[in-house]
Amino acid sequence: MRRWRLNSTALAHRIVELVEEKQAEDIVLLDLRQVSILADYFVICSATTERQARAILDALTEEIRKEDVRPLHVEGETGSGWLLVDYGGVIVHVFAPAQRAYYQLEELWQHAAMVVKIL
Repeated sequence: MRRWRLNSTALAHRIVELVEEKQAEDIVLLDLRQVSILADYFVICSATTERQARAILDALTEEIRKEDVRPLHVEGETGSGWLLVDYGGVIVHVFAPAQRAYYQLEELWQHAAMVVKIL
C-alpha cells in the first residue's frame, strides 16, 4: 500500500500534537509562508530538562518516520539547550527555557502568523 507524504501544513500540525503529547511547554506554531522562503512553518517549544528534550526529539523523529517523512537535518545536543529538526517545509525548535528567552525566535519572526499557541 502506498502512503502519501504529509504536506507542510499537516506535518506542522502533527508535530504540534506529538510535542504536546511529550509534555513540551509553550508550544507555538508560526506560519512563515508570507514572510520567508526559509520554511513554511516553525514549531517552537520548550523542554524543562535535557531528558525531556531527548524524549521529544526521539518521539518526533520516530513517529514522523511512520509517515514516511525523514528529517533533512537534525542539529544540536540536548545539553546545548537548543535542538533543531529540519523537515524542509517545517522546522522544529526544542529549547531549554533559558535559551528560548535568549534567542527570542517569536520576536524575531513577529510578522509571521501565529497559528497555534499552547501554554
